[in-house]
Amino acid sequence: MMKCIAIDDEPVALRILSEYCCRIGDLEIHTYTNPEKGMEQVRKIKPDLLFLDIEMGEMNGIDLARSLPDGVFLIFTTAYAQYAVEGFELNAVDYLQKPFTFSRFEKALQKVSQLKSLYELERSQTSRKDEIDLMVEYKHVTVNWNDILYLEAMDNYVRIYLYSAKPLLPQMSLKTILSLLPAGKFVRVHKSYVIPLSRIARYTRSQVWLKQVEQPIPIGRTYVDHFLQLHKKKEV
Repeated sequence: MMKCIAIDDEPVALRILSEYCCRIGDLEIHTYTNPEKGMEQVRKIKPDLLFLDIEMGEMNGIDLARSLPDGVFLIFTTAYAQYAVEGFELNAVDYLQKPFTFSRFEKALQKVSQLKSLYELERSQTSRKDEIDLMVEYKHVTVNWNDILYLEAMDNYVRIYLYSAKPLLPQMSLKTILSLLPAGKFVRVHKSYVIPLSRIARYTRSQVWLKQVEQPIPIGRTYVDHFLQLHKKKEV
C-alpha cells in the first residue's frame, strides 16, 4: 500500500485525485485544502508520495517543496505550465498540468512505483557482502554475485547468466545492476556485457574468455582501456 497526501486549495481537484487513486487501487490518500496543515502531516507521516498544487492563494507549492522530507516522492499538479522547469529542478517525479486525464495520471504513478522499487533495492544492500537484490517478474530475488557468470543486455531487458541456475531476466537496466554489484569485482567490457573479473581465463584487446563459459565475450573499443586498467590492478 502506497501512502499518499494531496494538497490543493481546490476541493474539486482533490476529489479527482481521490477518484483516480481509487481506480488504480493499492493507494491510501489523504487530502488537504489548507497547505500548512497538509505540510504538517507530510512532515509527521512522511508519505511515499505527495501531490502538490503550486498556486494556492498566498502559499506557493514550489516554496513548500523545498522543505520536503527525504524519501517522499513529489508530483506537482497545477494549471500553470510556466512552473514546470522550476518544479523538475526540485527533483519532482512528474508535473501534471490540469486538467489531466486518468491515463496521464497513471503514467505518473508508474514512474513513482519504479523509482520506489529501485530506492528500496538500494536501501536493502546493507551488510550482505555477497548478495544483491533484483526485481525479477515484479518480485525481489536475492542473488549471490559469486554465482554470476556474466550479464548481457538484450533489447529492453538484461539476462544474467548464473553458474548453477537458469538465467534471470530482471526488470532493471544494465547500468543499474552494475551499480548494485561490488566495485572492483565486475567490469563493463561492452555496451551489452558486464563480466566478473574473477572469472577471466584469458583475453585479447577485442575478446575475453571466461571460466565455465564456452563463447568469448566481445570487448568494445571504448571499454578496452578501462578493462585493462582494472584487470592489471587485480593482478597486482
